[in-house]
Amino acid sequence: MNLSLFLTIYISSLIFLMVFHIIFLGLWHLGLVSRMAEKKPEMLTIIQNCAVISIACCVFYSHCGNRTVSRDKSIDRRIASWIVFSLWTKHDDNTLISRLLRMHKFKEQICSSWFAPVGSASDYPLLSKWAIYGELSSNGSGSSNEISPVYSLWATLMGLYIANYVVERSTGWALTHPLTISEYEKLKKQLKPDFEDMVPWYSGTSTDLFKTVFDLMISVTLFVGRFDMRMMQAAMNKTPDEANSHDLLYDHLDGKDELWFDFIADTGDGGNSTYAVARLLAQPSLVIKSDDSRLTFPRGQLLLIGGDLAYPNPSSFSYERRFFCPFEYALQPPAWYKPEHIALEKPELPLGVSELRRYRGPQCFMIPGNHDWFDGLNTFIRYICHKSWLGGWFLPQKKSYFALKLPNGWWVFGLDQALHGDIDVYQFKFFAELCQQKVGESDSVIIITHEPNWLLDWYWGDSTGTNVAYLIQEYLRGRCKLRMAGDLHHYMRHSCVESKEPVHVQHLLVNGCGGAFLHPTHVFENFRVFYGNKYETKSTYPSYNDSSKIALGNILKFRRKNWQFDVIGGFVYFVLVFSMFPQCDSFRILHEDSWAGRINGFFSAMWNAVFEILERSYVSLGGVVTLLMVSFFFVPTKLSRRRRVLLGFLHAAAHLTSAVLLMLLMELAIEICIRNHLLATSGYHTLYEWYRKVESEHFPDPTGLRARLEHWTFGLYPACIKYLMSAFDIPEVMAVTRSTICRKGIESLPRGGAIIYYVCVFLYFWVLSTPVVSLVFGSYLYLCINWFHIHFDEAFSSLRIANYKAFTRFHIKKNGDLEVFTLAVDKVPKDWMLDPDWDMEPKQPFQMSYTRKFPSKWRAVSGLDPINAVRIVDRFVIPRTPSSPTTPGGSVR
Repeated sequence: MNLSLFLTIYISSLIFLMVFHIIFLGLWHLGLVSRMAEKKPEMLTIIQNCAVISIACCVFYSHCGNRTVSRDKSIDRRIASWIVFSLWTKHDDNTLISRLLRMHKFKEQICSSWFAPVGSASDYPLLSKWAIYGELSSNGSGSSNEISPVYSLWATLMGLYIANYVVERSTGWALTHPLTISEYEKLKKQLKPDFEDMVPWYSGTSTDLFKTVFDLMISVTLFVGRFDMRMMQAAMNKTPDEANSHDLLYDHLDGKDELWFDFIADTGDGGNSTYAVARLLAQPSLVIKSDDSRLTFPRGQLLLIGGDLAYPNPSSFSYERRFFCPFEYALQPPAWYKPEHIALEKPELPLGVSELRRYRGPQCFMIPGNHDWFDGLNTFIRYICHKSWLGGWFLPQKKSYFALKLPNGWWVFGLDQALHGDIDVYQFKFFAELCQQKVGESDSVIIITHEPNWLLDWYWGDSTGTNVAYLIQEYLRGRCKLRMAGDLHHYMRHSCVESKEPVHVQHLLVNGCGGAFLHPTHVFENFRVFYGNKYETKSTYPSYNDSSKIALGNILKFRRKNWQFDVIGGFVYFVLVFSMFPQCDSFRILHEDSWAGRINGFFSAMWNAVFEILERSYVSLGGVVTLLMVSFFFVPTKLSRRRRVLLGFLHAAAHLTSAVLLMLLMELAIEICIRNHLLATSGYHTLYEWYRKVESEHFPDPTGLRARLEHWTFGLYPACIKYLMSAFDIPEVMAVTRSTICRKGIESLPRGGAIIYYVCVFLYFWVLSTPVVSLVFGSYLYLCINWFHIHFDEAFSSLRIANYKAFTRFHIKKNGDLEVFTLAVDKVPKDWMLDPDWDMEPKQPFQMSYTRKFPSKWRAVSGLDPINAVRIVDRFVIPRTPSSPTTPGGSVR
């Protein structure tokens, strides 16, 4: 392609279009065109269009030239071309020459009959001064009065662009849409939710994750054992008798005959998954087919959330976009609600409601998790304790922990474990006094904590939550029927095996499927004992087999799910082999006659390179030592020190071997190209010299335009192209510099030359190594999670699975029995659309959203909507404790 012609057309097109857009915007300001022209065209779009038009003209010029044919001769040329073309078809079609000649004649016929006879300048007197004349074809001589076909093509394309731009903003769509562009873009956002993606936990570029690590370090250093917000809440309690404090104890639901309520945990990760769960929670009722019957589940009047409201850190952005936004779409807040409002005296009841007991809408209580404590609970207190609405759920809660008195002798204790994994003494005092003064001997208690101590203590071989254990064993004394928690993003239920030993907790339930990424279940398959009682697994979601199969995604999908990890992985691999570049004698590997000898030589070279790293290098040796230390400390402490050393060494050795292997392959490829004269043939400017050669052969410059451009630009025109091509010809620069180093040594290069060489090597080695580092690391995670049952957090956070979401719905019956149903959705939709039922339902100005038949704004675009796909994965009943003191523990089934 003729670069001079391209630049000429490109600059002319750019100037022409900019002038056109300035004129058009001026007409809009005068009111002469549609107000749709308010949207200014993006500069990038103009640049792209100019580039496309310039390339099209240059391609036409390379095939048809700039020849013109007068009208009286164009018809003769056309007829003659068709006659010659028809004669050639009679020849043997199988000969290569015949085909080439036929293609050439066909091209000539198209150029001469379709493009060349574009007219004379005399036909356009007003434009004759601006026309560019073409060259005469070979059958004529002298100057031509015919318009250049390249100029004609350029003018046609520019005219089409202008016509399309004017029509688009003046008729049709613009006339049927009286909104301005800004108003339309705002309306367009309302037709599709702008949910956040799942958190990229392995991103090497996420400032959010760096902030999370920083907040965690500060929280562990400052708040653990030094300053505890829970103590501040206790100190600010207005009632000295905490057991009767309305800031902590809520009994407004006690008077009901029966009650439906829900439990979820670990929300605010991906918007799709969180909204799918919130949409199910918001429905007035769910009808689910179970066996041969259809069960109807009314909406829960109470929603309990077990912590970790938003990920990765408790910032205003994560709370608003990852937590509040999906819930507000599922069940809208009242019309008078303002996001910036701060509740001073809670509960701030809706107009017409005199007391909390008379409020009929859904309510919400929640406890903080470890992620909510990363900023010392500041965001949780601001958004939960001092706001009145989570979407359409009312928030009466004032503190980070609470007690709820429910109908028929049921209680809920919401405990705040902070980052300790345990409750503080002030919290213990409140619940202990409550057990002594309020909780009856035949009452039943549900305890909610964020962390499932029974699973984590068994997994890590630890013992945490001593205050919680003492509260359950010494104060509740068998009245704790159920312990619920989140933190682990799956569903598991264990029930106590009947025995003669006193039962402290009958059921242990984990449900962290509120929206965060999935956690494995098969890792906790062997859990059996808690508080001295034996337990058996009753239900898991997903199943152990499915959980183990899902882990295979680390090998197949790690890089696709965590492409940002390339930033770290490629750099680490380059540091490991930095000192090994270049390998000047790599070609000797191919001197062997047999493939077996070459393979042996290759692995021998790898072994020698590893020893050279350990014996002579500094940068690479530092990288290897750092990698070994990181690999050792990355292995969880669940394993013994000997196994940690062995596993860390094997992990680091796999990365080092892969890096050395890729380094040798890259060096061998460069050496082969050099020896076959494909690289390092003419210095750093081989590409430019090839370009000048092709340009002089195929694009002659009889008018001396290129020489004049060089003179007018003081030599900048060819110099800029020359060095620009060198900058993009990285393989040539790398090969030439490598040859210089191999002949004279690295000391012969100036510092700038050495930097350029290693930058070029890094660019190619980074592209080559990134798929391999992801494959090695993903394989390591897969083997660890399925063979050693370690890295359950790291191995599944990498997959960022939004599916397998669930919540637990409870029903306190009139007879006091507690029915428990866990409802799940296997696959979460990725695309949503405006629900036509929600859109068409009449809405009163001050109507509460919970009274609507269709409360959620979005529904799935394709596939099954969560409402239609939800199913029951677990159900059981906890009977009411008999009033007789002889059976304080009740029965389990």
